[in-house]
Amino acid sequence: MEQEWVYGYALREEEGEIHAYASAAPEAIVSGATREEAAQAMRDALTAAVRGRIKLGLDLVPPAAPDADEREVFILPAALAAKATLYTAWKASGLSKVALGARIGCAEKEVRRILDPDYPTGLARREQVARALGVELVVGARPAAAVAA
Repeated sequence: MEQEWVYGYALREEEGEIHAYASAAPEAIVSGATREEAAQAMRDALTAAVRGRIKLGLDLVPPAAPDADEREVFILPAALAAKATLYTAWKASGLSKVALGARIGCAEKEVRRILDPDYPTGLARREQVARALGVELVVGARPAAAVAA
């Protein structure tokens, strides 16, 4: 199970506004007065969509290759991408939170925290949980997008 949390999205001008759409997260539909405003709103919406799906216990599927018109790209922040990876591995495992806790030597309450996208779980703990779920967290780097000074 290889996962990359890279979302493609499209920006389209419609009726004087710029609208943004992402096929991998249909609930993330936003608009803005400018391309930059719409792009920032889409990054916020994609982050909220992933966090929300985890918080609500819904299925979360890593995005597939973007559609042909999705020329813009958003990479989830590393901490959220790691939580999303753990969450999807846990869901795929079929384990209860109690059973996962038994595997890693902690109570179900701690497992809930580990899977919570807002709880600051340390990297070593995330790696331990990933191994217990049969996956490996991988950290990489890409050139950063230009940042305005």
